[in-house]
Amino acid sequence: MTALAPGLLRRLGEVFGGERLLTDPADCLPYGYDNSKRVALPQAVVFAQTHEEVQALVAACNEFRSVLVTRGRGTNTTGATVPIHGGIVLSLERMNRILRLSPGDRLIECEAGALNGDVQAEAAKHGLFWAPDPTSAGYSTVGGNLACCAGGPRAVKYGTARDNVLGLRAVTGAGVSLKTGCTTTKGVVGYDLTRLLVGSEGTLAVITEATLKLLPQPQARRMLRACYADVSAAASAVSRIMGQPETPCALELMDGEAVRLAEEYQRTGVPAGTGALLLVEVDGSPESLEAAVAAVSAAAAGPGLVELKAAATAAEAEALWACRKVLSPSLRKIAPKKVNEDVAVPVTRIPELIGGLRELSRRHAIRIVNFGHAGNGNIHVNLLADPEDPAQMRAITACLHDVFRLVLSLEGTLSGEHGVGIEKRDYVGWEIAADTLETMRALKRTLDPLGLLNPGKCLPDASAGR
Repeated sequence: MTALAPGLLRRLGEVFGGERLLTDPADCLPYGYDNSKRVALPQAVVFAQTHEEVQALVAACNEFRSVLVTRGRGTNTTGATVPIHGGIVLSLERMNRILRLSPGDRLIECEAGALNGDVQAEAAKHGLFWAPDPTSAGYSTVGGNLACCAGGPRAVKYGTARDNVLGLRAVTGAGVSLKTGCTTTKGVVGYDLTRLLVGSEGTLAVITEATLKLLPQPQARRMLRACYADVSAAASAVSRIMGQPETPCALELMDGEAVRLAEEYQRTGVPAGTGALLLVEVDGSPESLEAAVAAVSAAAAGPGLVELKAAATAAEAEALWACRKVLSPSLRKIAPKKVNEDVAVPVTRIPELIGGLRELSRRHAIRIVNFGHAGNGNIHVNLLADPEDPAQMRAITACLHDVFRLVLSLEGTLSGEHGVGIEKRDYVGWEIAADTLETMRALKRTLDPLGLLNPGKCLPDASAGR
């Protein structure tokens, strides 16, 4: 890795200066890793405060041929913001302003560094909300949510980041300033560059501002927990629930291993004989809620149902959610280096996915724990092994390959909401045909001719095979 050109450093000093430019390795290191636990040291870190500064930075990177990686708060789990080729890290954490909120138009405009939680707080003052609710919502940025097309539990009813953004302001890798989309929910003028940039993980352009679509907050919610004798019965219930008109705002699945781990960590009242469970939340107006609960309950009932409970109060709802909330700490306790994949399949194929994963667990002698957003087929597949055991780690790699092949055989996708980054980059060619991949590479060359934006992420090398 060559040092940054003195001319580039002088330019950075002119644009950012003082404490908004870091070059000491000790200062830069905190910006060299994300929640994937991968680490790479950038050669400089800059903190932009305006769209114009970002444009000046990209122009300088083009002039001096320097790699540029953009990050929000580094909450992603795929290594998407790790500067594996060194260069400059652009932190947008100081571009965090709410620019405009128009309740009548149900939109909010903000800078890319604004926290999801701050957007939610502003929207809530007017009885509105932004749909994406990833686990990191309190401290992840809007730009980061857009970069990986974040979702969360309520995506089953309200959609992901891509479904809830109206337009963007961005700077391409060539230094061109873009204004995409519009401020209306209908608009078909020109190509849809907004949806192209959302999910592109900073490889095509740097998103600096976003116009987000807001939704009215539901007036009432009801929580249900359905326990089943086995995961096949629970998976079949998911298909029934999603096949009737009342769409729940959350529909979470925990398989038998997940339930056992959670209950071993902390008793939460799950009845004996539970081999899997569904956590279902229904929302709407007070007048319509009872009918919705009845419809979802009828669909949840069926072969293998052990218990169906509905919460009458907020405290009861919290008690029903408890089993899911203690699952993550229980997994961290027994497998701090677990492999967590976020595959997705059509809802009707969930029973086949779960059955196939059970067979792979037996075949590879790898413990697999499954949970996730079953309402849109997005299952978090957790492969547990001892990282100090070379044989188990080799088995995990082989098992992971078989998991991906299984998902693709069921018309699924390798990532539902975490993105690609580094972790899944080399498997993208398994899912996307060669001609389609080449079209994507051509788009990359058009928007980022020198390949400076977040290189080595998202798309595999052209030489990577299937």
